[in-house]
Amino acid sequence: MAKDKIRRFAEFKTFPNCFEYPFHLKGKWHKEYFKNDHPIVLELACGKGEYTVALAEAFPDKNFIGIDIKSNRMWVGARMAQEKGIKNAGFIRMIIEKLAEHFEKNEVSEIWITFPDPFPKDRHEKHRLTHPRFLKIYKEVIQDKGIMNFKTDDDGLFNYTEELFAEIGIEPIQLVRDVHGTEEADEYVRNITTHYEKLFRGRGRTIKFMKFHLPAQLPELSKA
Repeated sequence: MAKDKIRRFAEFKTFPNCFEYPFHLKGKWHKEYFKNDHPIVLELACGKGEYTVALAEAFPDKNFIGIDIKSNRMWVGARMAQEKGIKNAGFIRMIIEKLAEHFEKNEVSEIWITFPDPFPKDRHEKHRLTHPRFLKIYKEVIQDKGIMNFKTDDDGLFNYTEELFAEIGIEPIQLVRDVHGTEEADEYVRNITTHYEKLFRGRGRTIKFMKFHLPAQLPELSKA
């Protein structure tokens, strides 16, 4: 297993659709990598990257970038994209806190947060990807009225996010508490699933989804 992980780390660095901390592409993703002017969509903490690949297949008129710190996991999606000849998907190994060092303001049109670690302990609250400190990071790169998508199986994280957004003044565009139990969610939200989503559903968990805009100004909160 260790040897396989090391091999994937090494191969990730050689893949043409993969990058490690690509500071040189800030503000140049359209021109130098995608070579088009289609909207750029990020998937944060993308894991194996299969959701990034599936979105890229479903929306060929958009550019998708999966971001995670573990390149041995993203290797799966990166290799899949190459085998399928998908040109509108890329992957970056980096920490999410560095987004503004790799993307210009307004360079990103949409962000997906799919099944992030819920960090259930109160002392780890600041690590949740819907925490105010992360919302501020997203605000640095996403366009005004850019779409934010949040998908999780975790009740605690979803409830926390809903309560926080009520305090901030974010009114979700769409809020669905059981993605697969109703037809409230968009078809692609129901039909595009990750490895973990299938795993969680197999354990009887319901999948929750929220679509929202970030406000023009994010207030200072005790949670921040």
